[in-house]
Amino acid sequence: MRVVMSQSATEFITPLTMQALSGNPVSQDLLDPAAELAMGHIELAKWADLVVVAPATANLLARMSAGMADELITTVTLATAAPIAVCPAMNQQMYHHPATQANLTTLQQRGCLIWGPAAGDQACGDVGKGRMLEPQQILEHIQATQHPQILEGKHLLITAGPTREAIDPVRYLTNKSSGKMGYALAEQALALGADVTLVSGPVSIKALQGVNTITVESAEQMHQAVMENVDNADVFIGCAAVADYKPAELATQKIKKNNTTMAIELTRNPDILADVAKRSNRPFTVGFAAETNDVAKYAKGKLANKKLDMIAANDVSKPNQGFNTDDNALTVYWPEGECALTHGHKQQIARQLLELIHQQLK
Repeated sequence: MRVVMSQSATEFITPLTMQALSGNPVSQDLLDPAAELAMGHIELAKWADLVVVAPATANLLARMSAGMADELITTVTLATAAPIAVCPAMNQQMYHHPATQANLTTLQQRGCLIWGPAAGDQACGDVGKGRMLEPQQILEHIQATQHPQILEGKHLLITAGPTREAIDPVRYLTNKSSGKMGYALAEQALALGADVTLVSGPVSIKALQGVNTITVESAEQMHQAVMENVDNADVFIGCAAVADYKPAELATQKIKKNNTTMAIELTRNPDILADVAKRSNRPFTVGFAAETNDVAKYAKGKLANKKLDMIAANDVSKPNQGFNTDDNALTVYWPEGECALTHGHKQQIARQLLELIHQQLK
């Protein structure tokens, strides 16, 4: 990695810091006497496989759009043959200004990648769209550009998170699912070129940009959302931890603690995965099995009984994998084989699982 800093950037962070982090000298000046002995700005432009401009201010976007080469950053972006990505960062009013939008459109029409911006609290006190993407998100975009778009043209329908089954107006039945695995699958599928629809139960995860997200509460709502979208899907991944049961009756008022014990009659929820799998025109259907014992036995049984194309099983009794963690480990089964995806970050596990699905689709 090579770093080019504007004068304004050096007022926020020192070139020495960026040099230490990148392991390479930092370039700052267009007419650096030492660098320009070898036409340094052209060599930089030729060296890059990808140019990422982060943060890209409204001023810098305007100069890039106009084709200016008045300092080192704009000169490199004009001279490079590599893909260019910009990460807009500015006040929300500046971002929405017609001039900024026109500049972004111009850059996009020239093939420039636009990553972000995100919405949220801003340094000026405003709230809105204009925040630069988080560094981790930018890194994921960079990684995506280095991977072939193996799912391009495919439509993936993914479920994520828990469901909530109401007992009364203030209480509900649910489970420990955080939704992190399902969201990781949606994010990685998008990075691999897929069109993604995510049906999400109640989670504390920010919505994914570029993903069509449908939010639901109950298993019945999730079932309805899946059935309304499954006809357009090439792949269905049932990653959500859907409640198997719901209260047979919903109390219209809060239940009072008048007795020392209470019995709640439960009734079965619809089986989303089974209903998708038995469709005559079904997509490639992938299930998940979160187990605490006999993981392989139960996963293989679910694969066969529901006639799935693939199932991903994990042992949630083990520490640091499964519910409410950033890491996971899966064993993936399909009728003709199996593959262990060893312990790693859920983003990594998600990509590996999608690559397995791609292989089976071929």
